[in-house]
Amino acid sequence: MTLDPDSADLVSLRAPLDVSVLRDALVGDHGTGFYTRLDVVDETGSTNADLLAEGDSGADRVVLLAEFQKGGRGRHSRTWTGVPRAQVIVSVRLRLPGVPLADLGWLPLLTGIATVDAVRSVSGVQAELKWPNDILVDGRKVCGILVEVATTAPEPVVVVGVGLNTTLTEADLPVPNATSLLLAGARDLDRTRLAQALLSALADRVEQWQRNAWDPAALAADYRERCGTIGQRVRAVLPGDTELHGVAEDIDEQGRIVIRPDGAGEPVAVAAGDITHLRPV
Repeated sequence: MTLDPDSADLVSLRAPLDVSVLRDALVGDHGTGFYTRLDVVDETGSTNADLLAEGDSGADRVVLLAEFQKGGRGRHSRTWTGVPRAQVIVSVRLRLPGVPLADLGWLPLLTGIATVDAVRSVSGVQAELKWPNDILVDGRKVCGILVEVATTAPEPVVVVGVGLNTTLTEADLPVPNATSLLLAGARDLDRTRLAQALLSALADRVEQWQRNAWDPAALAADYRERCGTIGQRVRAVLPGDTELHGVAEDIDEQGRIVIRPDGAGEPVAVAAGDITHLRPV
């Protein structure tokens, strides 16, 4: 879809988030009961950084959304700048009492599941996961996720950040392999509905994980169903800048991607690395 950046249609699509609707749906007795506070700011450097700055005394299950983020951060400290009211930019601060520290790595993947489900249900766009937590549409990135640990003692406190491109035009895209729901032909681009669906899905997933005593088995199965990396030939750039080429066969119950190397060799479980989808040989 092509729209002039100054067109009335695009301006209407970039309406402000409706904080009253979000609070009524998600916070306290009137909403799901999961979230304790939800705020929307016009501009910030980083919603993740703002919630991390609250320190150990910060409240649990707090949501911060920004209409514009000028200093967003991704994996490996990569930075990016948004476009006002053209994205869903949201961070959530969570306390996770009882979760084994070894399983905290599942939280970005859980967030990816929730985000894919929200995007599909509201926009109709068939997004999929690229391991570990990028969300793609037709091979182009529409959403990134960053989970940061504030503290691990006396209980884990984390901040979950999501940046979803809603109405970015081709001219707005930061890199050629990015996209937006607008460009993907979404049937609904209402950011309030998208944010509500995303936060509801995230709450449901966290509560389900807790009810299951933090067992990742169900998460692993749901992640596999939504993961477009499985079955792809990939290049994995591993810590130390070593490379592994092969076919991604599975996601194991530690959340690692399992790659069968080209040629001979046993499958390798990769816990951290940059993954690139390659064309089949």
